[in-house]
Amino acid sequence: MKEKSGFSINGWLLLAITLVGFAFLAKPFIALITANTDAAIFYIVPAAILASFIFRGFYTIEPNESIIQMFLGSYIGTDKKTGFRWTIPFFKRMRASLRIQDFETELIKVNDLNGNPIELSAIVIWRIQDTYAAYFDVEEFEKFIRKQSIAALRGLAMKYPYESFGTNTQSLITDIEAVADQLKIEVQEKVNAAGLEIIEARINHLSYAKEIAAAMLQRQQAGAIISAKTEIVEGAVGMVQMAINNLESQDIVTFDPESKRSLVSNLLVVLCSDQGTQPIIETGR
Repeated sequence: MKEKSGFSINGWLLLAITLVGFAFLAKPFIALITANTDAAIFYIVPAAILASFIFRGFYTIEPNESIIQMFLGSYIGTDKKTGFRWTIPFFKRMRASLRIQDFETELIKVNDLNGNPIELSAIVIWRIQDTYAAYFDVEEFEKFIRKQSIAALRGLAMKYPYESFGTNTQSLITDIEAVADQLKIEVQEKVNAAGLEIIEARINHLSYAKEIAAAMLQRQQAGAIISAKTEIVEGAVGMVQMAINNLESQDIVTFDPESKRSLVSNLLVVLCSDQGTQPIIETGR
């Protein structure tokens, strides 16, 4: 069974009709009681019961709230019309929130695609879409979505490496949006049975597990150093080539192979050195 609309009418309209009806019957009712005071109790009690019966059916619904209506264990419907409403007083009413909610999953440890142990958690933003499924198809939908979100997060982490190390494959740390979209899809698939809508799911905490964190930090530092050195060498080679071409094109100096090799060696040392170099000036003999 799916969610269906409940029965209710405008509460202000019924309240006005009720008050007008009681006012219309008040004068003959009072005259009847005055003429026969001994029988007054037989008129007052039914009138009080009728009034309490009518007024018991009034209730209010705030924005993004709903009322689930039940009768003798049967689902009648869900009323989502906001404002002052009235329904049959025999209906059992249960209030259900349709507001957007969020939670953060517990921190879990799992191996990524490369087998590295990592720790991660996620934030899931959700709301109830089908009140019947949420309240009657699962035991406790809040616990259900938390457990299913952890299961989806664990499965997702095993499909991606923590980082790609220069390859074109997607990774958890670099492709944040793609991973978030996939996590949302997987969580949604697991909670469809509970009538819940996943608005957003995103990794909130991501790190290597403590036992390999130091080693992976050294690997990252080494990779950064290699990348920086590569750029420095490429830039230095271009600068040396430009210097030699400019000197030769402007007839400032002509290089033989040995002097060109010496110049290239000296310039590369100057440009690629981590520390400042000291020039040696030849003054002649």
